[in-house]
Amino acid sequence: MSIEYRVLGKTGLKVSAIGFGGIPIQRVDEAGAVALIDSLLEHGINFIDTARLYTNSEELLGKALEGRRDKFILATKSMARTAEAMRAEIDESLRQLKTDYIDLYQIHNIPENQIDAACAPGGLLEALLEAKAAGKIRHIGLTAHSVETFHRALTLDFVETIMFPYNIVETQGEELVAECQKRNIGFICMKPLAGGALEDATLALRFIAQNSAVSVVIPGMATVEEIEMNCAAVSDKSPLSEKELSEIEKVRRELGTNFCRRCNYCAPCAVGINISGAFLFAGYLERYGLADWARERYATLSVKASACIGCGVCETRCPYNLPIREKMKIIAKEFGE
Repeated sequence: MSIEYRVLGKTGLKVSAIGFGGIPIQRVDEAGAVALIDSLLEHGINFIDTARLYTNSEELLGKALEGRRDKFILATKSMARTAEAMRAEIDESLRQLKTDYIDLYQIHNIPENQIDAACAPGGLLEALLEAKAAGKIRHIGLTAHSVETFHRALTLDFVETIMFPYNIVETQGEELVAECQKRNIGFICMKPLAGGALEDATLALRFIAQNSAVSVVIPGMATVEEIEMNCAAVSDKSPLSEKELSEIEKVRRELGTNFCRRCNYCAPCAVGINISGAFLFAGYLERYGLADWARERYATLSVKASACIGCGVCETRCPYNLPIREKMKIIAKEFGE
């Protein structure tokens, strides 16, 4: 099993075709983080992505990377929208990651209608360009959840990489992914398992690996076993079989696109509902034949879907425009509370 390396667009960085998504590392301790980094080295994975938003992810990675920082291409991102806030975020990332430079710093999940302000004097871009000139960061990227932001990002000269969801059931950005390749912009594939909605990780990653326009895919991995399995999937260069293609079509029919990706941008709920958790357990109930387990897990939620007051604030935050209030009613009916 050998990992393929691809050039990350105009950054010129040579990255492994599979990278390490830094969300699940929040669930492990320091020893567990060290074991994960050990495994990444063993398997030739050299790209790590995290974010300021991911609680202690940067901190855990910083400790686990001590003494071997130079073996990895390190990316992080911030939701800061002003120059002042972004300066502080960059410095905090450097501190938490225990490094004096970050290879790729990304504007995190910016809506299209905020880009002009971000690029204006006093906006976040001012701080990113300052940090780049000072050597604190080496390249600038952008992450998006909407096609509108993706389109706009392709026109921004300072954007060297774009991160966007792409998977078996989310192919709405496929033409734009191809455009990234044409414009020499690195494409980082997030949500390869559709936020946990796809059961077969091997099939999901095999599907993505077939697309040469994808510079790197970053599944979240919290165990060495997941790293081994995902590496094997991405390293398998054989064409998708008829059986795999049939399974892909089956998943598309059953799942569709109207589902929660568990990004949690809808939070916090006004009455304390764990919205993404409710969606997750409903998915197990509806799709995976795990009704008893789903009901047991749902019962652990301190606030049930039936508590929804219909205020709609969550829907204004959802980057996928899901009808959350209506879905909460359905979940409450399915679970009986």
